[in-house]
Amino acid sequence: VSKLCPGETACVKAVVGAPVTKSVIRKNMTLFKTIAFDETGVLHITIYNSRFLAEALEEGKEYFFLGKVTLSGGYLEMSGPIVEPYREDLSLRPIYPQTAGLSSKLIEKAVKNALLLQREMDPLDSIPDSVRKKYTLCHEQYALSKIHFPDNMNDVEIARKRLIFEELLTLQCGLMRLRKRNREKTVNIINNDNSKEFISSLPFTLTAAQQRAIDECIADMKKPRPMNRLIQGDVGSGKTVVAAALIYSAVKNGFQCAMMAPTEILAAQHFETLSKMLPKDINTVLLTGSLSALQKKKVKEEIRTGKAGVIIGTHALLTDNVEFLSLGLVVTDEQHRFGVRQRGTLNEKGKNPHVLVMSATPIPRTLSLIIYGDLDLSVIDELPKGRQKIDTFAVDSSYKERIYNFIKKHLNKGLQAYIVCPVVEESESSLTSAVKYAKGLSEKEFSSYKVGLLHGKMKPKEKKETMEAFSKGEIQLLVATTVIEVGIDVPNAVLMVIENADMFGLSQLHQLRGRVGRGSEKSYCILISDTKGENAKKRLDVMCKTNDGFLIADEDLRLRGPGDFFGSKQHGLPEMRIANLLEDMVILRQTGEAAKAIFASDSELTKPEHKGLSDAVNRLFEKNPNTSMN
Repeated sequence: VSKLCPGETACVKAVVGAPVTKSVIRKNMTLFKTIAFDETGVLHITIYNSRFLAEALEEGKEYFFLGKVTLSGGYLEMSGPIVEPYREDLSLRPIYPQTAGLSSKLIEKAVKNALLLQREMDPLDSIPDSVRKKYTLCHEQYALSKIHFPDNMNDVEIARKRLIFEELLTLQCGLMRLRKRNREKTVNIINNDNSKEFISSLPFTLTAAQQRAIDECIADMKKPRPMNRLIQGDVGSGKTVVAAALIYSAVKNGFQCAMMAPTEILAAQHFETLSKMLPKDINTVLLTGSLSALQKKKVKEEIRTGKAGVIIGTHALLTDNVEFLSLGLVVTDEQHRFGVRQRGTLNEKGKNPHVLVMSATPIPRTLSLIIYGDLDLSVIDELPKGRQKIDTFAVDSSYKERIYNFIKKHLNKGLQAYIVCPVVEESESSLTSAVKYAKGLSEKEFSSYKVGLLHGKMKPKEKKETMEAFSKGEIQLLVATTVIEVGIDVPNAVLMVIENADMFGLSQLHQLRGRVGRGSEKSYCILISDTKGENAKKRLDVMCKTNDGFLIADEDLRLRGPGDFFGSKQHGLPEMRIANLLEDMVILRQTGEAAKAIFASDSELTKPEHKGLSDAVNRLFEKNPNTSMN
C-alpha cells in the first residue's frame, strides 16, 4: 500500500479491515465503502452500485484490488476497483473493456471458449510459412492464445509482433490489389499539350512549383497508362489553377472532365472558380444533391450526350444514372474525405481515366505511403505572391473582451471575421456551441454588427445563402462550425478565432487558419483554450510557431497518433485493431517488402499458400464499406 502513487492505476494485495458501509447519494447511485490494509498502510475502497461485489467482501480476508489510486482528504483511495480473492497460483490476467452487465471475467470466459472452438476449426494461417519464418513470427493460434492468456510478458511481445505484422501485411496486400486495378491501359491519351495557351490567358504568373506540377501531370497524361497523381499543397498554394490547366488541356483533346468535392460548399466554390477561369466555349456544369429533379435531369442529359465538358459535383456524381460520354480526367479534392471505393466508383464511369487527387491537408510521409502509395506525388511547396503570413496566438478565455475589441476594430474598417465553435448545439459537455454563441453575440457584444451562423445541420439552401451573404460582405462576423474548413474563399476575411481550440487536431486548425490571409490585408488567427493539459498546450504552441503545413502534420501525427489524424475515420482505410502506423514503422517497412515479394509471384493471391492471406484481405476490407474489395 505504501508504494501506491496518486494518479496511477495499480494492483495491490490487502486485507479488508472493516465491514462494508452503504450510502445512497442519489437515484441510481449507491456507494459501498470499506478500508483495506497491509503492514505498510491503509487504502480506502469505494465500490459503485455493485451490491454483489460489496457483499462478497469479508472482513479479515485478503484480496487483490486493481484500480486508479487517488488522494482524498489526505487518504489513499481506490474507486470502482476490480476485486479478486487472493490466491497462491498467481498468473497474468486479461482486463477487457467492459460495458453495462458484462464483466471482464465473463468476457475472459467467453474468449477461452472461442479459442477452444477455433483450435477445433484449424483455420488457415494468414501469413504464408515462408514469410513467417523469414521474419521470425509465431503461428496465428499461438499468437491469439498468448495475447489473451500469456504465461509472462515475453509471450505478450511475441504475440503482439505477430498480430501487428499480420494486420499490416493484410492492409498492404489489400491496397496493392486495389492499386493494381488502377494500372490498366487507357485510351484517354493527351496528344496535344494545351496547358500553355491556358496559362498565357491568366491575369497572373504561376509559381515555379505550380508549373512543375502541371508539366508532371501532362507528361503522365501523354502515356498509355492512366495518370494516378497526388498534388499536395498547403492552403492557398494554388492547386485549383493546376487542375484547371489540366482540365482545359483534356477538354481540348476531346475528353470530359469530372471534379468531385466532399461538400456542396466546396463544389459550388470550384464551379464558380473554374467557370471564371475556363473560356465560355467550355460548358461547365454543377451536379449536387440540392438541385431540383428538373435541374438534375437537364445536367445529367448534358453529361450523357457530351454537351457538358466539365462536370463538378459532390457524391451525386457517383449515382448509377450519371453516365459520361467520354470521361478522360477525374479530379478529386480533399481526397482523404472519400473512401477508396468512392474514388474507384467515379473512375469506373470512364475507360481508365486519368486521376488527379488534390489535398490541402499535408499528410506525413508515414501515412501517405499507406493511403496514397499508388499515386505519383507532386508537391506545390511555395505560395503565390501576395499571400499573407498569418500571425497566430494562443490565449485563454480571460482574453475574450480584448479579442472582441480586436474583432470590432477590424469590422469597423470594413473587414470580416470568423469565430469557429466545436459543436453545433448545446450538449452535456462544456464545449462552446455555435448556435448559442451566435445568438449571444448578436444580442450583446456585437448587437450593432451583422452576425451570421453556419453549421452542418442547416439545409443546403440555407448554407449557400449564408455563405453568399458573407462573401458579399452582408455578414460581417460569421460564427460557424468546421463546415468552413474547406472551400470558403473570402479575401476580405482577416480574423479567425477558434473556441476550445484544444479539441481540434493540428491539421484541422491549420485548415481553418487557411480561411484567412487570402487578401492583401494582414491576417490573424486566435486560438482560445482553457486546457491545463501539457500535450494540448504543446500542440497549440506548434500552431503559433509555424505556418508550414507539413511540419504541422508531422507534429500532429507524433502527438495524436494516426488513429485521430483525420478525425472520424475520414481516410476510408480499414480500422487497425492492434497495429499503430506511427509506432510500428519497422514492421510497416517489413510488411511492405513482404507484400511486394508476394505480389511479384502471385498478384491475385490465388496460390494455395496464399489462401489464408487472401481470405484475411477480403475480411479486413469488407468490414469497411468505403474499401470493399468487391
